[in-house]
Amino acid sequence: MPGTMTAGGKTLPSIQATFDDALAKLPDGYVDGHFGDRPWGVTVKRSEDGKRTWLYGEELSGTDIVSFNLYRLAGSGSILKPCEMSSAKVIEFVLSFEPSREKAAPRP
Repeated sequence: MPGTMTAGGKTLPSIQATFDDALAKLPDGYVDGHFGDRPWGVTVKRSEDGKRTWLYGEELSGTDIVSFNLYRLAGSGSILKPCEMSSAKVIEFVLSFEPSREKAAPRP
């Protein structure tokens, strides 16, 4: 992910692979879960062609949010575009968010 997971100008493959794997495990649509010790609601949308993933999460008992778009490039790699927050916050959230085991009820 150029510009987001780099060290000395080079992508850190282990972080990118771990991030991609964790993001892929999140279901499309809305899911409740936990980040840290706090409850969160997360919505994931993926484009039909698989080139864009959008995630919006909000702390259910507070005011914190996480939001980003991930764009898959034609060659190899992808670009992470956080929405008014650091890439580090997005990466930490995706790697640490634990979806609930039970199916969430549809949101109104």
